[in-house]
Amino acid sequence: MVTFNYETEFKLDHENLLEYWVDTIVLNHDYSIGEINYIFCDDAYLHKLNVEFLQHDTLTDVISFDNTLGKLVSGDIYISVERVADNATDFKEDFIDELHRVMIHGVLHYMGYKDKSEEEKKKMRAAENKALAAFN
Repeated sequence: MVTFNYETEFKLDHENLLEYWVDTIVLNHDYSIGEINYIFCDDAYLHKLNVEFLQHDTLTDVISFDNTLGKLVSGDIYISVERVADNATDFKEDFIDELHRVMIHGVLHYMGYKDKSEEEKKKMRAAENKALAAFN
């Protein structure tokens, strides 16, 4: 089950379509959906989590807490819509496209994708692009 929660005024207008998309991406990787919770918030909210849980005193666009067990994908994905909007501007991307990239990025982490090394980043970006293409 995919749920959408809001700690800010922002609201998605196509939750059912996004839930189907996430389900499809997970199934296409030979995993199954447990509980994925998206929590949309602002910079201050996510910064507090970043400091408290990760000891990082920086702004970020997404923090994922992974509860995946084996092939059952579960976790909480916190997304700062402010940071996504700023990144979209910086990267000259559409806000919704950047939001979808961040949303699927967290899920891909749950399925074993990493992004620490350059090679891992390339694989993650390719998986993100493939997932985004499937949405459009």
